[in-house]
Amino acid sequence: MTTTTFKYQYETLNVKIYPDGVAHVELNRPDKLNSFSPGLFEDILQCFTTMSKDSDIHAIVLSGSGRMFTAGIDYVARQAFAKQAHLNYLQRSISSLEKCSQPVIVAMHNGVFGVGVDLVTAGDIRYGTKDSYYCVKEVDLGLAPDVGTLQRLPKIIGNDSLVRELCYTARIMKSNEALQCGFINRIFDTKEQLIEGALKTAHEIASKSPVAVISTKHLLNYSRDHSVDEGLDYIRVWNSAMLMTEDIPKSIEAFVTKTPAKYSKL
Repeated sequence: MTTTTFKYQYETLNVKIYPDGVAHVELNRPDKLNSFSPGLFEDILQCFTTMSKDSDIHAIVLSGSGRMFTAGIDYVARQAFAKQAHLNYLQRSISSLEKCSQPVIVAMHNGVFGVGVDLVTAGDIRYGTKDSYYCVKEVDLGLAPDVGTLQRLPKIIGNDSLVRELCYTARIMKSNEALQCGFINRIFDTKEQLIEGALKTAHEIASKSPVAVISTKHLLNYSRDHSVDEGLDYIRVWNSAMLMTEDIPKSIEAFVTKTPAKYSKL
């Protein structure tokens, strides 16, 4: 059974909160193929910023309603934002997934175009259906991707040549290629199986120590953007404080007794 809290009511997002602390956020503009309007950018920023501070939430699944995960940005919205020089705002909206304290699992079906690629590269874990396909579309619109793809995709795939091909040509990358190159790490036959699998992973994450999970995400993000020595120095300072948590003895007790641990809220 799920419950939805009042503070997570949005015009362009559906949000469900499960009792164990898993949140399911769904892009909800199916009649527009979940294309990005100014309202959707705003709702994403507000939703993930609020969830990041919510100690009742431990893991988040992001999916899309209707036929397609997202067709990318609404062209009228792109023109409006360009005129108003709001690119920094768009970047903050997309980056809210990465900056969110809790892990974000992105569950993608059918098409993921343009700013949709920017969005999902800011997530932690990416799953797709076998009919999913991905396109860095911006070059066909006469511009370079400017809200995250060029910064994050090379670090995710680790293949500079492939990233450049995708971004220069705007060609479609199908699910099997996306899996092979590491853009996604699991493929499901149907959307229903995709959502079920993503929620299963989220529930598993939610059962772990929240201190350990949030610390791990923070430290992975830090280490990605710093040298190994800098990462080791940082984690030494970080864990000198975090090792004082009660979660460690609770985790050990749960392992020994083979019973689920009950962790305190952050």
